[in-house]
Amino acid sequence: MPETICISVVIPAKNEADNISPLVLEIFDCFSNRNDFEIIYIDDGSTDDTYKKIMALHDAYPTKVQLVRHQKSVGQSTAVYSGIQFARGDLIVTLDADGQNNPADIPTLLQHAEKVKLIEQDFCIAGYRKARKDTSWKRFQSKVANSVRAKLLNDDTPDTGCGLKVFPKATFNKLPYFNHMHRYLPALIKRLGGSIVVVEVSHRDRQHGQSKYGMWGRLFAGLIDMLGVMWLQKRNKRVHVTETTCTTKN
Repeated sequence: MPETICISVVIPAKNEADNISPLVLEIFDCFSNRNDFEIIYIDDGSTDDTYKKIMALHDAYPTKVQLVRHQKSVGQSTAVYSGIQFARGDLIVTLDADGQNNPADIPTLLQHAEKVKLIEQDFCIAGYRKARKDTSWKRFQSKVANSVRAKLLNDDTPDTGCGLKVFPKATFNKLPYFNHMHRYLPALIKRLGGSIVVVEVSHRDRQHGQSKYGMWGRLFAGLIDMLGVMWLQKRNKRVHVTETTCTTKN
């Protein structure tokens, strides 16, 4: 009988070979009291041993560690999108592959998700790295970017760049796809009428590898993306069905 999967942990990774095994073991630890989960790694065109490390873990845990491999790098948002399409769980947990997100925070986010889903169909439980371990320059960049984004998008999220989030797969599949969309999930889900719950999470130093993001490229892309999300918000119309004789909804 096939194993029931309720939670899919989706992790986009590019050249994170040394961080793969430690992170998987930590995720196993945080799910020590339950077995209804899977880990989906998306190898986004890595040129190091990321693929080999993931496959070794898949061979050791074939029902728990899965791989989606991209021929070439297409970026974090597309990697997340790709992984979610293969996810078997109703709830998606996303986190970064560099180990800076602490898997020990996942159960707390899932507790909030279990409460919210009793009253809301669409929602996002968003991590907030209040005590970040980045350099002062990087924290300054993020503070400015978050302030501008919150002002323009009103997304109820102080730290949308935090990779640690929980949301229903069905909710994600309602969202418009575009590059860099992973940074705007709270705004896009709020656009649906969904609830945003912010949960403070821990943050850690990167132990291996290098950050994939530069300031100016991210800043320029962010300004363009925010204008696009603002356009989507302005164009949005919500439908509230008061009655139907249909028995199913496709």
